[in-house]
Amino acid sequence: MRILLVGINYAPDLIGVAKYNTELCESLVGEGHEVRVITAPPYYPAWKIPAAFKSSYFRSRDVDGVRVTRTPIYVPGHPSGVRRLVHHASFALTSAAPVVFEALSWRPDVMIAVAPSLMSAALVSFVARRVGAKSWLHVQDFEVDAAFDLGLLRNPSLRKRMLRVEAAILKSFDNVSTISRAMVERLRIKGLRPDKTAEVRNWIDTTAICPGPRATTYRQQLNLAASDIVGLYSGTMSNKQGLELVIEAAIGLERSHPHIHFILAGEGPHKMRLQQLAGGHRNIHFLGLQPKDSFNQLMATADFHLIPQKAEAADLVLPSKLGAIFASARPVIAMAEEGTGLAAEVTNAGLVIPPGDSSALEVAICQLSEAPALREHYGEEGRRRALDRWDRRTIVRRWSEAMTGQGNATGQANADSKGPANDIGLPVEDAVRWQ
Repeated sequence: MRILLVGINYAPDLIGVAKYNTELCESLVGEGHEVRVITAPPYYPAWKIPAAFKSSYFRSRDVDGVRVTRTPIYVPGHPSGVRRLVHHASFALTSAAPVVFEALSWRPDVMIAVAPSLMSAALVSFVARRVGAKSWLHVQDFEVDAAFDLGLLRNPSLRKRMLRVEAAILKSFDNVSTISRAMVERLRIKGLRPDKTAEVRNWIDTTAICPGPRATTYRQQLNLAASDIVGLYSGTMSNKQGLELVIEAAIGLERSHPHIHFILAGEGPHKMRLQQLAGGHRNIHFLGLQPKDSFNQLMATADFHLIPQKAEAADLVLPSKLGAIFASARPVIAMAEEGTGLAAEVTNAGLVIPPGDSSALEVAICQLSEAPALREHYGEEGRRRALDRWDRRTIVRRWSEAMTGQGNATGQANADSKGPANDIGLPVEDAVRWQ
């Protein structure tokens, strides 16, 4: 097939949506499809475009078998709510001409839009209908809900208008997928029929991320003893993570448990603020984005991983780092309300504590730190889940089959069904049978 993907994030950005857009396209090429991408220049998570990409707009080049076209985009140095809207609007505007050109001249069989950015998705479904292509929207997070629930935007009237626009865009696609069952349910609450929705997890390469020894070069670099316990956060440092709670817990434990250390690895708009909060505390260590070839070693450095999360972010997104944590056979402490998708994923492979509660985080950290057998048990269960539910090759192959029509990416035949969503990310025996 000919597949055209439109998404604001793509390689060489290393984390977040870019990783999955890139791996999806490269995997589809590996399955024998022709794939083209319309995207923005790299900018995330530093929110800055490298100089090398500022002169290559609207030029197409092959990247690992994928033809990639980049368009100009406004990138705010300090991304507030309004500036983020302008940021996404700029991509919707500049990507319009390449989308139309590729659709009319190349005639793709499938056109995929990835949210974010939802603004650019509207044109994708419209053009797909005009050229007879199947349209597919993949929702990595609910941008409108997140913007208002996390306080980036506050106007209630604006929220109502944006939700109406969002609903219209969602319903305009032939298929809409998202990354967790709870998020699929949210799609249905927003008015989508079950036969139009599917779950496609954010996968992990379980051969590249695998159990490793604790004695890593990272421990040597940070002068950590073999007996020291390490809690690791790896990922974006932005508003919705609530990483200040990790800093609070680390400071609270510094005197009573000096052998417990915390590593925060990554970049993002809140990193400088977090470094200021952690200033002078020897049990808190910061690292930048780590190269791909040493990422497995970073994951193995941890005795447990941390997923702090604000309550407002519950089921707006399932943290993609969870698959890598499970694959590394390390337990996780996750902040999540009972009944949310994140809580369901972590239960019995780690500890689930209330979001926003640094005291509960301290208690959970102490519990895991003092129970090596429990850490091992949770780690083994996480690895099993990674192999069963998060394997990259299995998920991408099933998504490819769904797009080609070998597997019909719809829910129950009965549109009124209350049953579970199609689950491309789970093994066949656990998935709803394709109709």
